[in-house]
Amino acid sequence: MRILAAVLLIGVAGATLAETVPTTIGPVTHMPLPRFVSLKTEANARRGPGLDHRVDWIFKRRHMPLKVVAEFDNWRKVVDADGTGGWVHYTLLRGARTVVVRAPETMLHELASDNSLPVAVAKQGVIGDLESCKALWCQIDANGYEGWVRKDDIWGVDDTEIDLD
Repeated sequence: MRILAAVLLIGVAGATLAETVPTTIGPVTHMPLPRFVSLKTEANARRGPGLDHRVDWIFKRRHMPLKVVAEFDNWRKVVDADGTGGWVHYTLLRGARTVVVRAPETMLHELASDNSLPVAVAKQGVIGDLESCKALWCQIDANGYEGWVRKDDIWGVDDTEIDLD
């Protein structure tokens, strides 16, 4: 009976662990896929991973958040908030997290609550540095204004991300 209980306990612990481990790991970086990064500077988004592939897009906004969805050698396949994407050389990306406001405008609050005092209003397209997240809110720094915004109003963070500090 003790052996059966131990086997069941190990099975439950293993199942719990399996749920918390990312299901896809990048073959090059061994980091989770997908994951968010930001753009260092202007970058060509190519049709395939290599300089011989045609440039489909040029990402121009410095620090724009991007989602890495695939890896090959020194190249990362990325998409932006609109779903536009392509292959970008890894040296043009940085691990620092940013978000972009996708709502027409959103209020930055002093605390993570709709009832909290307003700090500033951020318009659609504003990029901010991601500082931390709670279940429904993220703390950002946008153009020197620091405050909490609703996750629904930004792009660059998954719904499940909590406590990024």
